[in-house]
Parts: sequence; C-alpha cells; structure tokens
Amino acid sequence: MSQQSNFIYLSPPHMGGREQVYVQQAFAQNWITTAGANVDGFEQELAFYLKIPAAAALSSGTAALHLALLALGIGAGDEVFCSSFTFVASTNPIRYVGATPVFLDSETTTWNLCPTALENALEDRHKKGKLPKALVLVHLYGMPSHMREILEITQHYGVPVIEDAAEALGSTYQGQLLGTFGQAGVFSFNGNKIITTSGGGALVSPDTALVDHARWLATQAKDPLPYYQHTTMGYNYRLSNVSAGIGRGQLEVLEKRVQQRRQVFERYQELLQGITELEWQPEPQGFYANRWLSCFTIKKGSNVSPEDLRLKLLAQHIESRPLWQPMHLQPLYQKYDYFGTHVSDDLFARGLCLPSGSSLTPADQERVAQVIRAAFSA
Repeated sequence: MSQQSNFIYLSPPHMGGREQVYVQQAFAQNWITTAGANVDGFEQELAFYLKIPAAAALSSGTAALHLALLALGIGAGDEVFCSSFTFVASTNPIRYVGATPVFLDSETTTWNLCPTALENALEDRHKKGKLPKALVLVHLYGMPSHMREILEITQHYGVPVIEDAAEALGSTYQGQLLGTFGQAGVFSFNGNKIITTSGGGALVSPDTALVDHARWLATQAKDPLPYYQHTTMGYNYRLSNVSAGIGRGQLEVLEKRVQQRRQVFERYQELLQGITELEWQPEPQGFYANRWLSCFTIKKGSNVSPEDLRLKLLAQHIESRPLWQPMHLQPLYQKYDYFGTHVSDDLFARGLCLPSGSSLTPADQERVAQVIRAAFSA
C-alpha cells in the first residue's frame, strides 16, 4: 500500500510524546537488549494499571498466549475451546503446543463468545469424558464478553479461562478491567493496537508463579546455574528494553486513547445516523468497550455490501477491513469441531471495520462518512 499523505489508515500508531524519553534512557544506559529498567518498569506499570499482581513483557501477544497455554500444562492430546470469531493468532498457539482447538460461535449482543454454545460444548465433552484443558476467550474489537455467564459455566466444569484481550486493553466489564478475570490474560502491543510498543505483548495473571514461570520460559528456560544448562524447552520471547520504553510512554496516555477511540465511534454514529441499514456493534449496560475499531454490519436485503463499501473507500484512499472470518471457516481449521448457530458467519458476511485511529480528525471522519453516504444514496 502506498504511503500517500492523504491516505486514512485503519488504526495507525499514535505517539504521546514521552516515548522518546524512555527510549533515550535505554540508549544512555546501554540497555538495548531484552533486559533493563524499561522492561521492569513496563511490567510493573502495566500490572499496577490492571490492578493485578504480575505481568511479563513479551515479544508479541501470540507469544503470550503460547506461554499461557504452556504454563497451564496444555499439550498433545488435549483440547482447548476457543472463540471462532477472531484473528488466527488466537488459535495458532493451541496448535503450537500440540493441542486440538474446538471452536465456539458468537452471540449478537456483543459479537463475542456465546455462553449457550459454550455450555452445549462442555456438556458434550463431559458426556464423552474429556473436558477441555482451557478456554481461550476473545474480547473482540475491545468489547467485553459476557463474563458472568461464561465464568459461571467454566467454573462449574473446572475449566480455566485464558482471556485474549489483545484488542481490549482499557475495556471493562462491570467496572473490572479485561484481562484480569481468568487464570491468565493476554495483550498485544502491535502497531495497530490502542497503544503500541512497535511490536510486543504481555501475559498477566493473578497467579504470580504462573507469570514467573512464563517469563522463565520466555528467556530460554535456563536452569538456575552459573553455566548454561537447560532441562526444559524454552523460547526467545522477551520484549526489548527499547520497545518497553515505547510502551511506558504509551501507558501514560492509555486512558486518553480510550476516550479518543470512543469519541471516534460516537462521531461515526452521528455522521451516519440517517442510514438505517447500518447496525453498530452493541455495548450492553455494564460493558465498557475501548472501541479499538468502529464496526458495523449492514442489514440483510441492502443493495450495498461490505465489499462495495470497502472498495469505494479504498478508491478514495481510505482503508477499511471486513470483520474477522471465523476460524471454523478458515481452510486451516475447517476440520475441527464447531459448536454454534453460525452467528459469526453472518457477522463476517455483513460487517466492516472503519478507520478508528485515536489521531483521526473530524475532517477525516467526514471524508469517510461522505463515501458511505454516497454509496447508500446511489
């Protein structure tokens, strides 16, 4: 994609200004590897923000999910339940550890995992005498899932929950920050997320021992000896001190970024309120989304499709994106079990994500809205 000055991107990075201070400190101290004051500080500051005991700064959200599965002892022959309506990075780590994914459908009030599909799947596996070793629960586009219902069901069956909150930093359910409900929480700081470390992620947990174990695995699982001895397979998954410096600066503006993203969503609703074919991602009472991306579906029977809109926007140098293609429809994962009523299939067929960056101006949004209004008035 060409780097045109007037191109409106889906979710570009947005620096706060203090990131360079921390990065310069890393260079001044000559700590530019995967250790240093910024790594320690970023972990502590993220844990403090989340009101949780421990966090490990890692190279990606995918790495964090991989380590969460390993820390819970999941491996070959195990099953792991997973939201189907998500990005492939929520699912691939299940295969990394040799486990088998089982996909669960969405529901319409949040677009997230359906508690009914979860309960049906657990009843099925209980009858077969083989419960899953974990549930990977995804909070899509920053929208909280139905945590009360989901936790009641998983606790009844004794299934641990890993929250994939890669898109949901700063979102809350009944006042509690996402990523802090399960045995482990996973975040992404990729360049398109609400805050970034350029590339990176984090694993958090109320269980400090779990985080310590994951951090050890992330540093090649070196035995506590003065020489290099390894009895466990390890990984090179730690975040660099330079990238962590960017993260520390970004954390300082996180709450502002959440407000800006929510304002972007509300402004779109105002600009496009006359188009009755649009149905915006809901936000139930007690659910507080960071609105990482502003998304809608188009009502059935409309003469305008999401792909029509995407191409019209692209022709005007505006990036948009279809909603995630569910994992149970992916060629890579079609052979695995799926429970649901194909709600996520329908969302994928009718949905679109609009440019949602926190640096998006009202004039930028008006450009986007003009294209959409013209498409529906044609």
